[in-house]
Amino acid sequence: MLAVAVPAFALAVALLAWLYTWGPLNPVSTALAEQGPLVVESGWKGLGSPIVRVHSAAALSVLEILEVKGRAPRNTYDRLAFGEAWLDVDRNGCDTRNDILARDLMQGQLVTGSGCLWVSGKLADPYTGEELDFSRGAQSSKAIQIDHVVALGNAWQTGAQQLTVEQRQSLANDPLNLLAVDGPTNVQKSDGDAATWLPPNRAFRCRYVARQISVKAAYRLWLTQAEKDAMKRVLSACPRQQTLESGYGP
Repeated sequence: MLAVAVPAFALAVALLAWLYTWGPLNPVSTALAEQGPLVVESGWKGLGSPIVRVHSAAALSVLEILEVKGRAPRNTYDRLAFGEAWLDVDRNGCDTRNDILARDLMQGQLVTGSGCLWVSGKLADPYTGEELDFSRGAQSSKAIQIDHVVALGNAWQTGAQQLTVEQRQSLANDPLNLLAVDGPTNVQKSDGDAATWLPPNRAFRCRYVARQISVKAAYRLWLTQAEKDAMKRVLSACPRQQTLESGYGP
């Protein structure tokens, strides 16, 4: 009788843990669900899907439901925890870097005979406000980089350690969290959050912070108090700024 009871108890504990971590008892999931039309669907659907699918809504409202606490240790951070760069998680035959270049470049030209590789184009850089030339070559990845808007190092310290490998891969490759930007400016940003770094282009800051909030909500990441305060300061100038939905399709 005891032999049957022990596995049953273990199963019940495991189910309860899942409900608190990923299911309806998770505080972030509950808060999102209470917003009504804010959530299209919650629950993990596999690689190439956000954990929570969030409708466009006032960024300030979504900010208020994100958990606030201190950073987790960084000493165990490894870029490979988010998968190799760059994967083809949407299985369209092109890696994520080229998907983002296709989305963000203007007047883009493909390598002859290639459906993915971009040889040239122009970028309206959101971080500096300048127009940049893109030319495929050894130095192009330095001149124009694909930035994780919520840096992976920051994500690791604000909840990503608790995600599965596939969920972290989705986070790292979600177009919602990616922008083609000026390389040197991206290097300056490093793993900074909104409390330590904001784009020099002030006209883009509202959209930048709203995108960070969108990512944090979609992948159940938390904020530090300083990060939240910085986001609120930015959004005070644009209280109607909306969040963005995941770059992955339904």
